[in-house]
Amino acid sequence: MFKYQTFCILWLWLSALVCNASMQFSNFKRSSVVKEGDVRLTGSKLAFGGRVEIYHAGQWGTICDDGWDLNEAHVVCRQLKFARAKSVLTGENYDRASGPIWMDDMECKGTERYLHACTFKGWGITDCSHKEDVGVQCDPGVLSDVLLLSSTLDHSIALSDDLGELFDNESFCDLTIIAQNSAAQDQEAETLQTTDSTTLCAHKVMLAHVHAFNITKDTQNITVQVVPNCIPHFPSFIRYLYTRKIEVPFSSVQCLHWLASQFGEEQLMRDTSLLFSQVIPDDSTFETPVSLHEYALETNDFVLQENCVRYLVWNFQNFTTSSVWTQISDGLLSALLLRSDLVVPDELFVLKAVENWILNNVHTSLDTQVKLLSLVRFPMIPAEQLTTQMMSNFSLYSTHKNVFNDNILKALQFNIQLLTSIKSRAKMFIDDVSYQPRIYTSSLWSMFFGSFSTPQIRSHGSYDTRYDSRYDSRYDSRYGYNDGRRRSTSVPYHSSSIFLDRRINWAADIFMNQNECSNRGMRCPSLPMASLQSYETNSLPGVVFFNKLLLVCQDKYVFEIQDFKNNMAVISRNATLSTTYPCPDDKNTFIFVVRPVYI
Repeated sequence: MFKYQTFCILWLWLSALVCNASMQFSNFKRSSVVKEGDVRLTGSKLAFGGRVEIYHAGQWGTICDDGWDLNEAHVVCRQLKFARAKSVLTGENYDRASGPIWMDDMECKGTERYLHACTFKGWGITDCSHKEDVGVQCDPGVLSDVLLLSSTLDHSIALSDDLGELFDNESFCDLTIIAQNSAAQDQEAETLQTTDSTTLCAHKVMLAHVHAFNITKDTQNITVQVVPNCIPHFPSFIRYLYTRKIEVPFSSVQCLHWLASQFGEEQLMRDTSLLFSQVIPDDSTFETPVSLHEYALETNDFVLQENCVRYLVWNFQNFTTSSVWTQISDGLLSALLLRSDLVVPDELFVLKAVENWILNNVHTSLDTQVKLLSLVRFPMIPAEQLTTQMMSNFSLYSTHKNVFNDNILKALQFNIQLLTSIKSRAKMFIDDVSYQPRIYTSSLWSMFFGSFSTPQIRSHGSYDTRYDSRYDSRYDSRYGYNDGRRRSTSVPYHSSSIFLDRRINWAADIFMNQNECSNRGMRCPSLPMASLQSYETNSLPGVVFFNKLLLVCQDKYVFEIQDFKNNMAVISRNATLSTTYPCPDDKNTFIFVVRPVYI
């Protein structure tokens, strides 16, 4: 009887807190006062979804869908007091929008309280049309009591602190939770050491939404299995379920991520996953991203998988010289070879790397070897390197002669015929990646710049010399003029032999101030900016350029890759814009890559 009365008292006390918060939420929803930075969803018949609009300078405006994913959508939905976003909506036929497009090239971490706290080009700076207005579909789960308490208050200090105090004091607790060492679960209870378990007294009403606990009204005790290293962090995790706030020293990141994955806390799992990106570049041996990728597969964390794979892809050449290269799984190698953002000198380097891996994994099945070799993009290898004599220098040629010869034939066809003819004859799909380039950094396709602090061209460095000796020839007359932060070069229209004699001139600039932009007849929406322009007027049909800017940290690793959009790319700096991977300072080097795609 006492426990039932206690449960009722606690429930009433919590309900009062939630009702108070609900009243504040309702008052917010009814408010007719529109403030700078407010967002709304309009133009759609979807429930809890529509085109995203933001209020700025006294006017509602839309947002371009460039760069949008669930991180940006989550920020919008939580600002609107929903729990989270379900999806990003692009290409929708909304009611006609007549206002400005306020934001473009958004980049959110997903944890911002307001959309305008994310990075973007600048108010009203865009090259989009209203056909590219972005929309979101929010999760209406906010209407349930539990989600209202745990998500919609947006970490309200007052309520969060009260609930934290409730947990700390164990007031009116009615649920005993034993976190037991999963490695010791088969031992007799009396043989367990104190470090093998921890016991908490919690409140069923606060944890009822955690499906893994399987709490019913009759539940009094539950036992959960926790890996040994994470038992000390279990109380902090349970406290987070009350408060939705947690201090995360880096020593606890993996345990909190693991606990979040085991007990279905997606937001905590996603946010701790992002913290792993901060340490991936610290390990020059590449053991950290490889082991984290294995862990991400075990926990089904797709965000962490992508963070690891992307770092390995961007730094593929250095990775292939590491001690862990030959130890990775064929599954991870396949994932890397499927990527078009693989940064390598040329495709022949990819073929050599695959052969090196196969020769060091002699027990790999022949079928797996064929699969890996087939992921090499032979049509991207120059024709002069595709002779049978040159290919026979590969140790795998005799074992896989048919695979080599078939791919050599495919590549030679590409080098002597228009791709449209090949596709018509072979009835191929236009998205066959074999005919699409990666990010090639050989001297044929790239230009190299030094750092902000020393903007002159640099000819040596621990990172760039790993690519090849091309930097020693950067002063060769064939590269044209050089006035510090400007370079020019001439490249083929495409890697196909058909176009080797047809060249296109490119000029690359780095602008540090608006005067430099003005002197080139340009407008820089932010600084510093990079520009890569061609002044050719007669372009070839079927060839488009998806050029890239690689940012290299301290000549050691690629930490960001930017697209050139309308010939301009933002240069991310830690002090102003978030980057994919951290760089301790702004002494970056830059590689401009010309990337023709034959469509």
